Amino acid sequence: MGKPGQRSYREVKLRVVIEPVVRGTRFLKSASDLIGDGGVKGQDYPEKLREFLETLTMVMDESERASLLISYADRFREVPPEIARRPFPHDHRVPFCESDAYVWAVPKPDGTLQFYFAVENPSGVSAKALSAILDKTLSGEPPSQVACVWPDVVEKIFRQNISMGKGMGLMSMVQIVQRLALQASLRH
Repeated sequence: MGKPGQRSYREVKLRVVIEPVVRGTRFLKSASDLIGDGGVKGQDYPEKLREFLETLTMVMDESERASLLISYADRFREVPPEIARRPFPHDHRVPFCESDAYVWAVPKPDGTLQFYFAVENPSGVSAKALSAILDKTLSGEPPSQVACVWPDVVEKIFRQNISMGKGMGLMSMVQIVQRLALQASLRH
């Protein structure tokens, strides 16, 4: 403890445990398996995502930013029936997502992934926007680069303009994409 009026600092170590998306498959036990000790998340975003985030930083007006994100929600295209049909399998469901979202990753011949999403709540504008953004910026990118995209990208996209519950669901969506990419990169 420091003197009265001084801040005291305490080192805290966290261990993040991430459960696998596919039951019975262990491909990521902890965050340190992915980034190693002392890794810095978010430094190696795939180029299309990095360019998108840079564009967002130039939009200072909150109403313009909201309009831009709504336009991405309008671009949302649901998973095609040749990939998945209702009722969607539970193992593709995004945990904690208030909009009842689902994620699929289909390998492409070049070794990259095509991401597909379903958002069951018709009012799930944020989930639809994020789905469209992730598809546009991460589909076709090397899985090893997609695996470096951390859930905190949600805050970079939406800032503080979402509730805690909605934020948890959106971060879970990114985490599922990250896990699927890691699983694909470990196969190669």
